[in-house]
Amino acid sequence: MRIFTKRKTIAVAAVTALLLTGAGVAFAYWTTSGSGSGSASAGTSVPVTVNQTSVIAGMFPGQAAQTLAGDFTNTNPGSSYVTAVTATGYTIDATHVTAGCTVAGGNFTLGGTAAVNADVPAGANKGAWTGLTITMNNLATNQDSCKGATVTIAYASS
Repeated sequence: MRIFTKRKTIAVAAVTALLLTGAGVAFAYWTTSGSGSGSASAGTSVPVTVNQTSVIAGMFPGQAAQTLAGDFTNTNPGSSYVTAVTATGYTIDATHVTAGCTVAGGNFTLGGTAAVNADVPAGANKGAWTGLTITMNNLATNQDSCKGATVTIAYASS
């Protein structure tokens, strides 16, 4: 039989006490609850630029309507949805206006609406539109003042 000495008994008791205390610490925890807040914000967007890619040259009075078409430049960081493109008006270069070819004279007509109904990716020359037209009207009068005129069309997208 083994005989425990006083020192061994104290050592065993100390180790047992440490183990029990350590076991208690290992399973102790606090419970709590809390709350907080944060924020996020949505960005803004800039309008896309409507580009005309079709080349219309050599128009003459009474010619059939010429189709206008183009694409977009979207400088936003992501896609932008475009519903349609419309022609909002036109101007004629100053030289030809001076010669008598004027908007008020009704020499040209813009028509149609270009339905797009699509996301236009970010970047230059993205997406496509078509369906607008320009016509040089036959006014049954001398329209020589419009020979060689440059017609600049204004577009809007929605």
